[in-house]
Amino acid sequence: MSALDLVDLERYPLTDLTSAAARALVADARRQMAEIGAAELPGFIRPEGIQALVADAESLRERAHPSGGRGPAYLGPMDQDYPSDHPRGHLMPYAVKAVGYDVIPYSSPLRQIYELPEVTAFVEDVLDRGPLFHYADPCGALNLAVMSEGDELQWHFDQTDFVVSLAIQSALEGGDFDVVPRIRDAENENYDAVASVFAGDHSSVVTLPMTPGTLLIFEGRNSLHRVSPLRGERLRHVGLLAYDTKPDTVSSENLRATRYGRTTAFAEPPATWPVS
Repeated sequence: MSALDLVDLERYPLTDLTSAAARALVADARRQMAEIGAAELPGFIRPEGIQALVADAESLRERAHPSGGRGPAYLGPMDQDYPSDHPRGHLMPYAVKAVGYDVIPYSSPLRQIYELPEVTAFVEDVLDRGPLFHYADPCGALNLAVMSEGDELQWHFDQTDFVVSLAIQSALEGGDFDVVPRIRDAENENYDAVASVFAGDHSSVVTLPMTPGTLLIFEGRNSLHRVSPLRGERLRHVGLLAYDTKPDTVSSENLRATRYGRTTAFAEPPATWPVS
């Protein structure tokens, strides 16, 4: 079975994006993006494909590097120190484990889906931002995010314009992807509204179901979002497919050290783990 066979091509005709069905699909996805800054594409992966992705994720979970602590919603560098009662100084718990691109085997169905030119072309069409390029970072181009009981991601804004995720396995409870669409913009940080969310006012929160097989294209720079705390023994597995509108984009060494536990990538995916 090829990677393209894992995609429901009847529902998502990636091999003919000029067809009427594909144009209608892209138009609907763009409508979603315009309304809430996210396009949910359920059933992108066929049931057999989900099974293959779950088995793959379970085989890769031991390669995941843990990171956690308390972090801010604003992930970029700060111009100054902020008090704890200001949204920029407010710290929240987070915990997640990440499998980097450099340790994901070439045989991995998740890797093969990411490397499909048809998937890139489809995401490019939905975003309508011009040509897209695979993220050039050897660790960060593709990640498998692994989360277990008690793990969560704090409320935050992304430093990138968009993120593409592929839901593989959901937690038994929690692990919801909660979003406050477009709570800020370039002219207005809207700190009062952000602080209200931190204080527990979730009246503006939209929960996007991370149903296995769903592809989610999300613009997170201006939309506050989080992954709620997980409960239960089943792991939450999500593939994070990274693209950029510019070629040769890479992460900082500091980010690699924090997220993957190393600054130098493996030249080839290790055959066994741990590496001696």
